[in-house]
Amino acid sequence: MRPVNEELAAALLEAGKKEFMTHGFLKANMRDIAATAGVTTGALYRYYTDKEALFEELVEEPSHVFAERYRERQRAFAAQSLDKQLQNIPEITDHESDWMMAYLYDHFDAFKLIACCSAGTRYEHYIDTLIEIEAEAGHQLIDRMRANGLPAQALDDGLIHILSGALFNGMFETIRHDMPREKAVEYMESLRDFYSAGWFKVLGIAGG
Repeated sequence: MRPVNEELAAALLEAGKKEFMTHGFLKANMRDIAATAGVTTGALYRYYTDKEALFEELVEEPSHVFAERYRERQRAFAAQSLDKQLQNIPEITDHESDWMMAYLYDHFDAFKLIACCSAGTRYEHYIDTLIEIEAEAGHQLIDRMRANGLPAQALDDGLIHILSGALFNGMFETIRHDMPREKAVEYMESLRDFYSAGWFKVLGIAGG
């Protein structure tokens, strides 16, 4: 196992991040990354076999933690009673929403890379993965309502996907537009209110 020069490793990551932010993954160039870091391309390749490995180093951990935390939240939501689920629409509580926005902004650069610069990597459809988790929760809720005799509309897959996408596409718009953290939290609160009222309306649930 090669010894790791932590100062050099940090410089390579910073240079890679700058290159990806400027040109996107597909147009990023390993020679330019090496030049920015002040090393030879050979030195760069000793740390990262290709630019995808470098990109992954920048985004892998925060993207995994965020998705798994949200997936676990949906499992917890599915384990609640139906009455409790209906009270908690959307499936993100205030506390969870606060955590999600805080985590996104604590790892802003990683999620900016995913949202704006990941075409050509396996993270290109990362937001779609989050949307699918949300859409599956919507399907399960509707099925459960209908099984319990509640007059839930039979929404098709396309509409559920669009509704689910409204949440995460809106959330990541704050990242795409470099919105200040305080403003992003404020917008997310409004988005949750809008999203919640929309689900109550579409599902035909009184109150909301």
